[in-house]
Amino acid sequence: MTSKGVVWLMVNSVNPNHPSHRTPEQARAEWAQEKPNATAWLDDSSGQIGRAYGMRTTPHMFVIDKNGVLVYAGAIDDKATPDHDPRAARNYVREAVGHLLAGEKVAVPQTKPYGCSVKYGG
Repeated sequence: MTSKGVVWLMVNSVNPNHPSHRTPEQARAEWAQEKPNATAWLDDSSGQIGRAYGMRTTPHMFVIDKNGVLVYAGAIDDKATPDHDPRAARNYVREAVGHLLAGEKVAVPQTKPYGCSVKYGG
């Protein structure tokens, strides 16, 4: 999607006291090793961004249009089991972005996210 001009932000809202927290240095090293197609990784260890969007799970996906309007929030796809083939799943994020790129209204604006809970601090 980034090749089509889409900005893809990865937001890490895990608090610094949790064992799965990544420091910015750890995140940069992981980024260099895994080479995701995302635009940027954001350290949200304060939880400010995650709480503002109501992020409940990892992952919890959000699609925001070019005017800054939240047009989709929820699961990445319709298969909540970890052993599914993502190529066979209905990808809600891809659909939402496709609608936006085509100048259409997003057909499914919200779904229930699935995954591990976000480990906010305090």
